[in-house]
Amino acid sequence: MVRIQIAHLLHRVSFAARGQRVTDAGSRMMMHPWLAKSSSSDGLDLAFSPGYSVMAVRSDRLLGFAGVQIWRSVANSIRLESTAAMPVPEDNKHQTLEKRASEKPQSTDPNQADVAASQYWGIVGKSNLREDGTVWPWNCFKPTETHVSDITIDLAKHHKPESFVDKFAFWTVKLLRIPTDIFFQKRYGCRAMMLETVAAVPGMVGGMLLHLKSLRRFEHSGGWIKALMEEAENERMHLMTFMEVAKPVWYERALVITVQGIFFNAYFLLYILSPRLAHRIVGYLEEEAIYSYTEYLKEIDKGHLPNVPAPAIAIDYWRLPKDSKIRDVVIVVRADEAHHRDVNHFAADIKEQGKELREAPAPVGYH
Repeated sequence: MVRIQIAHLLHRVSFAARGQRVTDAGSRMMMHPWLAKSSSSDGLDLAFSPGYSVMAVRSDRLLGFAGVQIWRSVANSIRLESTAAMPVPEDNKHQTLEKRASEKPQSTDPNQADVAASQYWGIVGKSNLREDGTVWPWNCFKPTETHVSDITIDLAKHHKPESFVDKFAFWTVKLLRIPTDIFFQKRYGCRAMMLETVAAVPGMVGGMLLHLKSLRRFEHSGGWIKALMEEAENERMHLMTFMEVAKPVWYERALVITVQGIFFNAYFLLYILSPRLAHRIVGYLEEEAIYSYTEYLKEIDKGHLPNVPAPAIAIDYWRLPKDSKIRDVVIVVRADEAHHRDVNHFAADIKEQGKELREAPAPVGYH
């Protein structure tokens, strides 16, 4: 590399020398008496005027200055390369490594590992800290997006179906539970994983359609877009938690893809046709989720399922103690499902009264 730079240097210096010789030749030509005589008669007085000679002298100085700059740039680059090539002393090696480690953003997210971030756009990730001053390890959510679930919520609340729409929603959910019980049986960890892949869809679909409706009609949503998106994100965090507990095999992943594809499109069309029915179905789905998580807790208490340590992402997301177990996680997840039950039954009641969701205050941050 040093030889290549020296070759470039010689080439550029020779080019500057040729430019200087041309400038000297032009100055001698202007001083020739025949050329000075012909300049006035041939109309070349402007080209060979005294001003031109001044410009030639300045260009000569500029070339000399450029040559000095070329020498300086090449010398600096050679010095930097030679310094980088020199071995780091053993005493300073650990300090250098510690400095590089402190400058590199820390992340325990496997999706963000060994990713070279470009500085072209000027986007620099903010280094978040825990309350105790340690580095926040998650890129998928911030410390301000965590919460403490209200586990004192009434889990026994139930919307009694009276109208045709409510009865249709209730029995639809009951029928959907039958194949789930047959497939998963007592494997509540896998059941929870499958349940959350479906439960995270309605909030996203509802929030998306309300977002588009707000754009079309030039009106506010009353906060319902944010409330439904919060629900979808909370359900997704449930899935990220149970993914650490129940490792899905290939046929379970295939089932998730199939069920999600069918349910997303069916719920999308249903929400367009009847938002009331859509929210009522989700309300009953959340009631079934409460029942499933209650059975999960019973199996743990009976010793049929191991009470393994809680995943690290769950401890940080729900602000649980460091020694929490999976039983503690199931309790807070069940409380979240109870809050989602209330939100969706509340939305269905608003639509049942013939009103728009934006006419009632959205329960933002209720979960």
